[in-house]
Order: sequence, then structure tokens, then C-alpha cells
Amino acid sequence: MVESTNIINQKVYKIPNNLDDSLNIKDFLAQNSGKKVIVVQGLGFVGAVMALVCSNAITEEYAVIGIDLANENTYWKIKSINEGVFPLVADDPKINTFFNNAKEKGNLYATYDPIAYSFADIVIIDINLDVQKQYDHIQSNKIVDYSVNLSGFKAAIKSIGEKCKEDALILIETTVPPGTTKLAKKIIQDCLSHRNLNSEKIKIGHSYERVMPGPNYIDSIQNFYRVYSGVDDYSADNVELFLKTIIRVDEYPLTRLKSTNATEMSKVLENSFRAMNIAFIVEWSRYAEEAGVDLYEVVNAIRMRPTHKNLMLPGIGVGGYCLTKDPLLASWSKQNLIGSNEGLNMSEMAVSTNDNMPVYAFTILKNLFNDKLIKNKNIYLLGVSYAPDVGDTRYSPVELLCKLLKKEDCTMYFNDPYVTFWEEMNTNVKDNFNDLSNPLDIIIISTGHTLYKKNKDLLNKIIDKDKLIIFDTIGILSDDEITLLSKKHIVKVLGRGDI
Repeated sequence: MVESTNIINQKVYKIPNNLDDSLNIKDFLAQNSGKKVIVVQGLGFVGAVMALVCSNAITEEYAVIGIDLANENTYWKIKSINEGVFPLVADDPKINTFFNNAKEKGNLYATYDPIAYSFADIVIIDINLDVQKQYDHIQSNKIVDYSVNLSGFKAAIKSIGEKCKEDALILIETTVPPGTTKLAKKIIQDCLSHRNLNSEKIKIGHSYERVMPGPNYIDSIQNFYRVYSGVDDYSADNVELFLKTIIRVDEYPLTRLKSTNATEMSKVLENSFRAMNIAFIVEWSRYAEEAGVDLYEVVNAIRMRPTHKNLMLPGIGVGGYCLTKDPLLASWSKQNLIGSNEGLNMSEMAVSTNDNMPVYAFTILKNLFNDKLIKNKNIYLLGVSYAPDVGDTRYSPVELLCKLLKKEDCTMYFNDPYVTFWEEMNTNVKDNFNDLSNPLDIIIISTGHTLYKKNKDLLNKIIDKDKLIIFDTIGILSDDEITLLSKKHIVKVLGRGDI
């Protein structure tokens, strides 16, 4: 491999030419002699935290190895973990506590060497499986086609099958199209047979993650309900035994389904329901704007009815890794793995509707200028991550809004208390949310971070600025704050009609 570097927090990590890490792995396992070995494949937003939870298991002492690819996008995570710095930022104090516990016990190691699979009693798969979307053009942002490429996922499964023990437990947590675990089973069993091992001893299961980055990051794994299954009863039994060691099942009982197709469908249906719920309110947000109605007060009135408490509120759109693609995974599976002649049309439409929401927000902002052009304005975005109190910018709806504003030659300033570098936009981000020193024409509240809500210092600094347009895309401003700001500035809250 050609030497390359990755810069993170001004630190350069050189990827080694020699990718043999076996001596370090063996030394780590010698220091953790007698413990069962867990290998977590993938050190992203799910895998890295799953490794922490496993290294702090409730009823078992595990030796945990996190593994990822040795490239410039992932190698820094490996080095960071081994140098004692957890690579993810979130507003959850348990992350530091769990990581410090793991460092004290010495039971967490990260590597790029697939030889780690040969030592694993349990392999947990937490890698990405993306959907490739095709849009007509950026202004409409309508999905005209999409595809799912399983080649990378299959290669990752094969890398396990080429090294793993014949009786290991392989647990897939990745959100996959229904039918994928059965494909994984065939790949692993073929690899074992090729190695002259007994392919019937392997245990393969599926138990999807419900990880929620933010203040409840750890609890969303350890203190939350789990659905699981196996390719056979023996596999399901072993998945259950493992999950009971890391999850507080006395408070959050496990739910066992009859097949891996069922658990895979459960995850994509769960997220498709939420995506459609959001898309539904997107449509009604537009209706409310046209009718001059405050949709927030309407929804809050309806939520008094117990059966409607999960009705969503307006917003800038859907972001993150799940809701932006999982309905498409389901529809793709229906046609390509299950063999149906048609997809899940409503689910596909929900994704397209949600993806288009930032375009609608951009149109509302342009309309605030009437005949004046939005071009060359100085704009401050408060929040670039896709959700409150997390440092995750993957598929953030703010990205599209930012690109649309840049096409108008606007000068952009960014703030986010959880993001210092916005990778998708290749730009630095301020973490001092009270710094409004730049000349500004527009402030856009684009993420609902707790630090932005009812912050008197920030509110006073906004009031002190020259006349601005303040565009609240997520409804965090209260009635009193809107009234106060409106004395000097133009205030627009998406979904509140004429306000």
C-alpha cells in the first residue's frame, strides 16, 4: 500500500506500508488471557461505541478488538483509540467513563489486520451499507433512481469467513436489505468449506442497532430494547446468550423473531415509518405556510390526544445515516432479493420528499427578500450536524441548504458546538456559538442544539446586531423570543405561516 496520511485535529497519522499487526494483537490477547474475544468490524458511529459497550459488558469480561480499513478515512480512528483518545464526540458523559474504564482494564484494542478474526469468539458487523441516489438536479432534489451495491458488504463478510473460527458467532448489526443475512451465511459457509472446516458449526445472527448519537449514546445500546434472530435456532440461542451479557435485559427484555428476514424487515420498517411520519408533516408544513397557519400550535393541540402524540413537528429535513436510505433498502430488497415486481412506492416517495425539504427552506428564505436578490449575503448557520446535541454531519440537510446558498455567492459562516471540521463541506466550524463578530445579513438556526435554546447571551447579541433576517428552520424560538426579536429584525419560523 502507498503511504498516505490523515490529518485530524492537526495530527498526522502515517499509514504503515506493512499491514501485519499480528504481534501487537497477540500481545494484547496475552494481557487479556482467559477472556472471550470480540471483534467489532467497523469503527464508525455504531461500531466504535459498540466496542465500548462490549469492553464494559455487564456479566462478562471480554477482550475487544475494533477493526477497520487502513485508509485515510479510517486509519486515524484506529490510531486515536490506541493512543487513548476516543474518536467520536457526543454529549454523553458515559462515553468518557466507558473509554476510561476500558483503558484502565486494557481490554480494548484497534487494528487494521484481518488476522484478528482468527482469534474471535464473536464477530460483530457494524459497517456501512449505502444507497446510491440519482437526482434530476439540485434545485428540485427529486430522486429519479437509486441502487444498492452489496459488493463492499460481501467483501467484508468474506474477509471474516477467510479467517474466523468454524464455531464463531457472527452477529450482523448493520442495517441491511431483508434477505442479506442469508447471503452472508452462504459466503461464510463457502469460505469455511474452502478452508476444510466444518461449515455447520458457525453461528450467524442478526440484531439491528438502534444507536442514538447524543446524550443517550451508550444507553441506546446498553439500556434499550433489542430485536434479534438467527439463521437457525442454535444461532439465535447464542445471539441471545451474548446480548444478555451487554444489555440490561431485566429492564429491557429481548424480542426474538422467527427469521433473519423478519429482523431485517423490522429495522427498515421501523425507520421507514419514521421517515414517512416526517414526510407527512413536510407536506402539511407547506400547506400551513400557504394558509398562514402556525403548524406548531396545531400539532401541539393534536398531541393532547394520546393516540397522536408521535405526530412530528416541522423542520429543515431529514439527515443522518438511517432515515435517508432505509426505506430505499427495503424497496430494493423487495424487488431484488424477494423477487417482487414492484417496490414500496410510498416509502420511496417519503425519502424523496424529505430530501427535498432543504430546497423548500431555501425557497422560503429567498421569498423573504421579495424583489431583492439573496446573492452575496453574509449568512451565519447555527448548527451543521443533522440532529441536536451530536457531532454527526452525515447526510445533514444543512449541507444541501449550504450548497444552494453558495450557488448564490453567499459568504457562509458556520457554528456547531459538536463539530470543529465539516468534512462534507471541507470547512472549519466555530464552536463559540456566541461569536457574532462577522458582518451578517442572515442568521439561520439549522440544528436544534440545546446550547442554542433559550440562550440569553446569544439572544442579546442577536438583538444588538444591525437589522437581520432570522430564519428558524426547526422552531426553537419561543413566542416571547420571536416577539422580542421582531422589534428590530425580520423573524421567520418555518411552519408558522405568516410569523
